[in-house]
Amino acid sequence: MTPESKVKAKVKKVLKELGAYYVMPATGGFGNSGAPDFVVCHKGRFFGIECKAGRNTTTALQDHNLYQIQKAGGTAMVVNETNVDTLQVELEREHEA
Repeated sequence: MTPESKVKAKVKKVLKELGAYYVMPATGGFGNSGAPDFVVCHKGRFFGIECKAGRNTTTALQDHNLYQIQKAGGTAMVVNETNVDTLQVELEREHEA
């Protein structure tokens, strides 16, 4: 299992435990390139979660998609090994209007 796959597995575990709705959009010519790894709805809130490992960073296209999510009122997150343990807290945080 790759380091990024390990991060994705941890994210998936948290989402399942919380009972959140999520999908993992297909990319690579069949879907929306740059879409986050997880598209999530939890307690009426929309999240886009991009997973990275180590020192990997988001691409310009991923940054654009995450920006568009925030611009539309959703929450965009980049999760890696250093912050995956705080994911549940972020998902449960009260929405700030």
